Amino acid sequence: AEEFSLMYPFFYRPMFEVIEDGWNSFLPKDAFKDLESMTDEWRLSEVNKDFSVCPSYPPLVAVPKDVDDDTLRKAATFRHSGRFPVLSYYHKKNGMVMMRAGQPLTGTNGRRCKEDEKLINATLRPGKRGYIIDTRTINVAQQAKARGGGFESEANYPQWRRIHKAIERSNVLQESLIKLVEACNDQSHSMDRWLSKLEASSWQTHVKEILTTACLAAQCIDREGASVLVHGTEGTDSTLQVTSLAQIILDPACRTIRGFQGLVEREWLQAGHPFRQRCAQSAYSNSKPRQEAPVFLLFLDCVWQILRQFPCSFEFSESFLVLLFEHAYASQFGTFLGNRTAERAKLSLPEKTVSLWSWVNRPQELERLSNPLFEANSLVIWPSVAPQSLLLWEGVFLRWNRSSRCLDEAYEEMVHIIEYNKELQNKVNSLRRQLAQLETEDPLLQTP
Repeated sequence: AEEFSLMYPFFYRPMFEVIEDGWNSFLPKDAFKDLESMTDEWRLSEVNKDFSVCPSYPPLVAVPKDVDDDTLRKAATFRHSGRFPVLSYYHKKNGMVMMRAGQPLTGTNGRRCKEDEKLINATLRPGKRGYIIDTRTINVAQQAKARGGGFESEANYPQWRRIHKAIERSNVLQESLIKLVEACNDQSHSMDRWLSKLEASSWQTHVKEILTTACLAAQCIDREGASVLVHGTEGTDSTLQVTSLAQIILDPACRTIRGFQGLVEREWLQAGHPFRQRCAQSAYSNSKPRQEAPVFLLFLDCVWQILRQFPCSFEFSESFLVLLFEHAYASQFGTFLGNRTAERAKLSLPEKTVSLWSWVNRPQELERLSNPLFEANSLVIWPSVAPQSLLLWEGVFLRWNRSSRCLDEAYEEMVHIIEYNKELQNKVNSLRRQLAQLETEDPLLQTP
């Protein structure tokens, strides 16, 4: 804790008026109120209130109503780091759910756990099947058994179908980022060389893998009408990429500025993504810490790809995503400090540091981060994952290579056109009203 208390966020004093304390903006109990308005099949459990059952979960988690805390405790001993299955998302349209967990500790002799089976079966509708999306290849999942981990066997989980989708592990992602940044910074390339270096970094391949798996999870829920459980090994990296992106696809609320903040809170900060280890140094550092990895950056990149394909469906613009990327690595705010909720509580971050959301949720900042093209879209949006549909995120990777002046001018011009369009629209409406008024007053004017 010593190294922490000397970090900048502990000394930073806001030069702005804190209208709303961001530390209280996205508490689990408030998120649960929304859930309660849709269904009574879930409850908030305090089984982890002192972080003893699962060190990386928040003190409150949503679980099926019929499952008691004792069952949860037993299920936790059967999952990696105590990460028993908890609710990630409830799909209002058909009542299907997405849950996430750590891998089951089946080991080489195929251990089983009745409580774990009961817990995930409690989320299935009578006669329905569920899907388990494992973010590892079947080989990697098999190898995990030798180290005490493993996956759910068909025999013990007959109502669940397991699908393996390969998402690379964090050390591979870090290598990929280093290669990509190196390629973007090298000015001496021929076209061929640049393209082959971009290809060799495999960054876009990772974007495609993650988006494909998120689309699969969303399809199971929305199109198959089935519930889904997502996990890889720990359940703190690729699992969160998939559950959070599936929600962007399925839930229009996550595409608003506040909704997206709530998503980052629920599926990343409170879900125990180890920001302190993953975002310690960034790609520019020469030392390579073992735990370093651009897991959150890849998630933001995937969101940017969807935003680019559906430019009117998001309330926020690309600058919001860039802002989150910057603050995850270096920030005057305490939001991304620490690896988990327990650590943030122990450091008293809510009392001693300012939340990033306090800064973002001020009118002038919201205006700067909002998308002028936004028109609320209540539909599920299905991104294309074809390689030709996925672009390099220049706003992050080539941000120093291009003049932003033209971009800024183009943006201002767009805002200007949209404002002007609104004015004309208002004029049209007002003239229509006048015409209707005249028609009712003078019968001779009525259109035949």
